[in-house]
Amino acid sequence: MQAIVETLFDTVYLITVITLGILMIRKSGGRRQYKLFGIMAVVLGLGDSFHLVPRALALCTTGLENYTTALGVGKLITSVTMTIFYILLYYVWRYRYHITGKNALTAVVYLLSTLRILLCLCPQNGWLHANPPLAWGIYRNIPFALFGLLIIVLFFQEAGRQHDTAFRFMWLTIVLSFGFYIPVVLWADAVPMIGMLMIPKTCAYVWTVLIGYRAMRSETDPTNT
Repeated sequence: MQAIVETLFDTVYLITVITLGILMIRKSGGRRQYKLFGIMAVVLGLGDSFHLVPRALALCTTGLENYTTALGVGKLITSVTMTIFYILLYYVWRYRYHITGKNALTAVVYLLSTLRILLCLCPQNGWLHANPPLAWGIYRNIPFALFGLLIIVLFFQEAGRQHDTAFRFMWLTIVLSFGFYIPVVLWADAVPMIGMLMIPKTCAYVWTVLIGYRAMRSETDPTNT
């Protein structure tokens, strides 16, 4: 039952975010923020597929223990693409709110993202092992969490300042995604049921993509909400 439900859920998720991303790229009409948002959604979906597709194969065939290498490589790729996802979201923030300058802020974004990726690439993560060390799971997620917190604050402040109703909950989607993700990092190995939190985490990312898509549609046709 788990294999069927999880595979269906992941399939719908991947198709949804990639399709919405492609539609945004094609229909952005030269509006840079929406083209970037579309690229961001495609990066999200394609990146997650490197982990979710092998996981679905494992669940539907011989089990997760026989797909350790594929799952490990998939997790590594997903970790990197998620970092790219937030870099792109930062630039969506800049384009949407016409932010100029702030070179120090951009430097912090690249510092945190570079540190995150470098930590992900360290062999000590044990990506190809069945039981990777928890400590390195924490290390690589410290700059990622700080990066996420920064994006949360930026969208919360600017959406409120500019009365941006379309993006008023963008900050909340990121809060929820990290709120569901962090317990998985910390305790999923000890309490496997905590891994179920990845489902609402995934839903939060779908919400993020939908916010951008609906905002684009409402600009094109104000009757679309």
